[in-house]
Amino acid sequence: MANTARPIDPAQIFDALPLSKDAAATRRRIEAMEHLLEGMFTLPGTNRRIGLDVLLNIVPIAGDVVAAALGSWMVWEARNLGMSKLQMARMFGNVGADWLLGLIPFVGAIPDFFFRSNTRNLKIIKRHLDKHHPATATIEG
Repeated sequence: MANTARPIDPAQIFDALPLSKDAAATRRRIEAMEHLLEGMFTLPGTNRRIGLDVLLNIVPIAGDVVAAALGSWMVWEARNLGMSKLQMARMFGNVGADWLLGLIPFVGAIPDFFFRSNTRNLKIIKRHLDKHHPATATIEG
């Protein structure tokens, strides 16, 4: 019996995935990742939010590598949006600085708590989206 299945076009696979290159969907994914990494919950007694980026510092070196990989994913999304190489280099610089500061034993969480590379990168991406894809803009309250 002959195989009569049609070959799959790679473009159809990417269209079916939730990771579309649609600017509005990309904005939602990046905002969700930033929230996960920088603002999952508020520290009791303070008004400061922390996320997975700070919590991963509990695991020496490997936690910092995972946090840097997740931050780099945001830069990859920026590439898909057509952002300039200069903007992406600045974003990778933020991720790299966060990674290097996080490698300091025992005190690496402190720079993560204040530097917030993913929030900085989100601001860069939002400026690009607001300029080049104004229909994706959201009103923040």
